[in-house]
Amino acid sequence: MERALLIALTVSLALTVAIESWFFLLTGKRNKKDLLLVVLVNVLTNPAVVLLNWMAVDYSGFNRIITIAVLEVLAVLTEGYIYKKRGQDFKRPYGFSLFANMFSYGSGLLLQMIFQ
Repeated sequence: MERALLIALTVSLALTVAIESWFFLLTGKRNKKDLLLVVLVNVLTNPAVVLLNWMAVDYSGFNRIITIAVLEVLAVLTEGYIYKKRGQDFKRPYGFSLFANMFSYGSGLLLQMIFQ
């Protein structure tokens, strides 16, 4: 089980960083420090969300949909706060965080459907 979790953490983080960095560029942003911030924020939040989801759902049996919803809301709020405090060109940091996470999560679901 630990190996599967490590693989899930690694794949999830790599895909999230790639997808949210791509989203950053798609929105017309070009500030290199803000792009680095997007990467660092996801290094902070993504493993925590994946690990807490695994612990709550797979280990403790909590409802998957409710758990994911709560964890994603917390990730959006955390990321938005960091973008607001440390970002240079985020006009709507919470909006950026929300849509970046929706784009990333939706892309992840699509990839799972394709490759499973």
